[in-house]
Amino acid sequence: MPNAHINRLLEAASQIILGKEHELQLALACFIARGHLLIEDVPGVGKTTLAHTLAQLTGMQFQRIQFTSDLLPADIVGVSVFDRDTNAFRFHPGPVFAQLVLADEINRATPKTQSALLEAMEERQVTADGTTFDLPQPFFVIATQNPAHQIGTFPLPESQLDRFLLRIRLGYPAPLAERALLMGEDRRTILERRTPVISLEDLLGLQRNAQSLHVADRLIDYIQALLSATRHDAELAAGLSPRAGLGLLSVARAWALIQGRDHVLPEDVQNLFPHVAAHRLHLAGDARPVPAATLTRLVHSVALP
Repeated sequence: MPNAHINRLLEAASQIILGKEHELQLALACFIARGHLLIEDVPGVGKTTLAHTLAQLTGMQFQRIQFTSDLLPADIVGVSVFDRDTNAFRFHPGPVFAQLVLADEINRATPKTQSALLEAMEERQVTADGTTFDLPQPFFVIATQNPAHQIGTFPLPESQLDRFLLRIRLGYPAPLAERALLMGEDRRTILERRTPVISLEDLLGLQRNAQSLHVADRLIDYIQALLSATRHDAELAAGLSPRAGLGLLSVARAWALIQGRDHVLPEDVQNLFPHVAAHRLHLAGDARPVPAATLTRLVHSVALP
């Protein structure tokens, strides 16, 4: 049965991000699965607008971090400053202390700065000067990444890539959608007038509901077989991690919820597998990302349950 909260959110977002209904569903599924989203594409196709849209329509506290080559970890996490009144250091939280964090052009920062997000994305906490601080809930990171061949980019380390549940591309808009963009009002102006269409409690409820969706034992076997196929493929440098398998299962549950079902189908896993696996797998020998044809071959190499 379709969920009214999900439908209302997707309908409102589709009025701002034109012609990208499938990508919006993927982004929402990533959030419902308590994952983090990596958007890789050329500049100017709406990556940042997508993050602003989700924040505005859900009422989540939003922070945007512009990643540059001179950005430091303290600029993300925060810094301790000596307070003369108390004669002690006081921690000043950085922009990572928000419910939705946009890491814009994340691969323009150095690996040291990129790694400042590792603990936050996995543990939903940060440690500074030996003290651990919890991050707000919900906590969702959307990172945008320019294509690796562009000047001034640093490749994300595998440990960082593995923290992202899904990687998607928006691509250029279809002709009709692009014409509507050219002739219509500025998307940012429209967005400023929009109010939240779903509450934070409703969002947390969707996350809880997704985790309770039924998954058959044979579907678990199917996911394990897919993971094993990546680990024993001679074309690949290494296979998918257990974290990737858990993420694939979680986002399949979220996808089924968005489609209005109370159970997960093998087709859900098939459709989501490329978005979970593409940024985690590399070809053996030259460390190039795997082409789409390899992902398709891997999916088809495992029989459906």
